[in-house]
Amino acid sequence: MELQLIPYEKFQIFLICAARVAALMASLPIFSSGQAPAAIRSGLAIVLSVLLFPVLEPFIPAHSFEPITLAILVTNEALIGVMIGMVARFIFTAAEFGGTVVGYQMGFAAANVFDPQNQRQISLMSQFQNVFAILIFLALDAHHIFLRTIVESYRIFSPGLIDFGGESIPYFIQLAGSMFVLGVKFSAPVLAVLLLSGLILGIMARIFPQLNVFMLSFPLNIGLAFVVMGLTLNLVASMLGQEFNALEARFLHLFTLF
Repeated sequence: MELQLIPYEKFQIFLICAARVAALMASLPIFSSGQAPAAIRSGLAIVLSVLLFPVLEPFIPAHSFEPITLAILVTNEALIGVMIGMVARFIFTAAEFGGTVVGYQMGFAAANVFDPQNQRQISLMSQFQNVFAILIFLALDAHHIFLRTIVESYRIFSPGLIDFGGESIPYFIQLAGSMFVLGVKFSAPVLAVLLLSGLILGIMARIFPQLNVFMLSFPLNIGLAFVVMGLTLNLVASMLGQEFNALEARFLHLFTLF
């Protein structure tokens, strides 16, 4: 399909379709990474929009739009795409949060690295957890969910029939709040062992005042943390898999609330 052959009315419909797809790609983890050139990301969004347009066209009302009406519809579609992408990003943020908590308890508070995906400095363990979550995300083909989600979103509600004043925003905020609970779950095994290690070192410091507990705690906590993380990788992978598999159900529930 050649864009220059699309009639004016259909080109307006294509813009509405492309707004939701492009906003989703801009907020989706991995694909929105700063490592990917902007031209490639823009091209990928346009290609997906062109491929999905024949499927989505019947769900979009075909009539002439005024410039103001078209701008409002495109903005609404972009907001929906961002919300869909952010629901998935919450899981990656939870993994980073859990890694940050573990890193501070291990003694890696000052060990920061540059995260090319988010273009900012994060802790070393946060980067490890983030990369691990990305690998699980790709291994489960979870990125295919978003293609089905785009089509399903147009089937459930057409553009212009969206009410952000309903229950969608409270549910979105609820998902954002659950991010912290999920982050604690990711870090819970390591935190439990490190707290127990701190308790034992505190008792030893009372029994043996000559013992330099401060210097002993650094290598001990780092070693224990790595051992526990290695033993619980399957558990963390299982939790991430459950969260990624639940994304489609969350998307559908979010759509019914608009």
